[in-house]
Amino acid sequence: MAACRFRRSIAAQLSRVLEVPSENLVKSISAVPVSKKRQSGDFQFFVSSVLNANSNNYSRSDIQLQTERLAEKLKCDTVVKEISTGEGTVNFTIDRELLVKTVLQHVFEDGSQYGIRSELFSKLPKRKILVEFSSPNIAKKFHVGHLRSTIIGNFIANLNEAIGHQVTRINYLGDWGMQFGLLGAGFQWFGSEEKLKSNPLQHLFEVYVQVNKASAEDENIKKLAQDFFRKLEAREEQEVSLWQHFRDVSIEEYVQIYKRLGVCFDEYSGESFYQEKCQEVLKMLDRKGFLKKTEEGTGIVYLSEKGDPCTVMRSDGTSLYLTRDLAAAIDRMNKYNPDTMIYVTDKSQTPHFQQMFQILKLLGYEWMERCQHVPFGRVQGMKTRKGEVVFLEDVLDEACSMVLEKRASSKTTKEVDNTLETIERIGLAALIIQDFRGLLSSDYQFSWERVLQSRGDTGVFIQYTHARLHSLEEVCGTVSQVSHINTTFLQDPQAISLIQHLLRYDEVLYQSSQDLQPKHIVSYLLTLSHLAAAAHKMLPVKGSVPELAERQKKRDTERQHAGRNPHSDENYQLCMWLARICLFQAVRSVLANGMKLLGITPVNKM
Repeated sequence: MAACRFRRSIAAQLSRVLEVPSENLVKSISAVPVSKKRQSGDFQFFVSSVLNANSNNYSRSDIQLQTERLAEKLKCDTVVKEISTGEGTVNFTIDRELLVKTVLQHVFEDGSQYGIRSELFSKLPKRKILVEFSSPNIAKKFHVGHLRSTIIGNFIANLNEAIGHQVTRINYLGDWGMQFGLLGAGFQWFGSEEKLKSNPLQHLFEVYVQVNKASAEDENIKKLAQDFFRKLEAREEQEVSLWQHFRDVSIEEYVQIYKRLGVCFDEYSGESFYQEKCQEVLKMLDRKGFLKKTEEGTGIVYLSEKGDPCTVMRSDGTSLYLTRDLAAAIDRMNKYNPDTMIYVTDKSQTPHFQQMFQILKLLGYEWMERCQHVPFGRVQGMKTRKGEVVFLEDVLDEACSMVLEKRASSKTTKEVDNTLETIERIGLAALIIQDFRGLLSSDYQFSWERVLQSRGDTGVFIQYTHARLHSLEEVCGTVSQVSHINTTFLQDPQAISLIQHLLRYDEVLYQSSQDLQPKHIVSYLLTLSHLAAAAHKMLPVKGSVPELAERQKKRDTERQHAGRNPHSDENYQLCMWLARICLFQAVRSVLANGMKLLGITPVNKM
């Protein structure tokens, strides 16, 4: 990784002056973010990181004085060409040709591992990570509320896999509980086998709405539902058969949705699998003296002396969502022994996971420290133009429909081989970038108009940038080796800005890996796209790589035979265009890598 080489070189010089091991300094050296103002350097070292006492004990003027003194003791060398100071930082400017050549070489050599093959990750131990995400409710259409869990969980799994961790993706289906008592009883009253075959989840949704309404008016239906679920937990054949049918048709439809989203799982499990194991958890709680019973027979656990009780069992002995989650956690730890077990759900479930982790601790499971809940906020205002209740399929269809309309009205639209596939990828990119731009735990207001803009900070713009750069490669060809490129032709401000931004990629990935927030990568890719657009306008390229190379070779030979300087004006243009092609190729490669981590498949034409 290019940044690593420069960080090590700077750290070595700082180490000699500060008398601190260089490995202790590396993480305090970071690439300077590209800004519209004149860059103060390529890297900055935060002086507060090495002050003997806590930096809070130092005033700003004290820190600045230390900064100035340190900068005076440092010297430029073959790598660092300029040293300056900022507010509490010593800034280092790298030799321009060395900077460009090193960054491009590493992008080309590392390929999909660029940014990952960094010292920021090399010392991290490889771990086993289990990610539970998506988890829709069986016998219900895939609600848009599950979209966030699905794409966030997919991102977390993608990023950890890229880093080199062993990741297991689990879809924990909501396939058990009293709602199945309602649905089972309701299907006997309102169900139709014919409608179940033609449109299974839509029909089950309709049945569930009907029986819910009916149960609110008739206590007998509530009793029938309770009786159905009791028989289901007792594994009676007729009830289990109907439940299994609901489960099978649901998964069949979900698989098609996941295919559209580009998401896959290593394991489909569900609450039903842990129905029997729940009894073991209840026995364990009882043995350890934590399980108490109310007068009605409900099983409760007190998490603290003054706290409210936590319900773990119904009065009829049937299990609850919490009990099944406890059984699932224990089973997964025994089966996979993960170093980290991540649950991706909306933030309304935070109290549930707090209770769950506390009960695991009461039971003596120290590994509960390895469990982590990643909460996310709600999406507000996500409706189709018809204004109906939104299911995920409707949202995906709406995104495709609107992209198709925009393509039809655009003058720059190109013919593509798989139009529907391309449209789906553009629409999904638009949804993902909109979702990932902010802090995951924040709610946000959804807007179709903003999501599908072709300019600005949108997924459509990122896809457009990738397609434009790919088109450049189709017209001009690709460079196979950076060693043939004359990097003196990449000293324009636009080219240097792109190189400086590429330099930061490993730090951005590291930041996202630490807090599991995709917004860092989204912001990086949007900036990269804007910088690429500006550079593409100011740094034109003409001719294909083979044509340019052949013309360059022929011109050099002719001029050398004539005893003249081979660096003619035309030869100058040829070298410059080849260098620019190389730069844009590197940008497209990193852009594609980042998109894939987010769960976006890059398109080559738009």
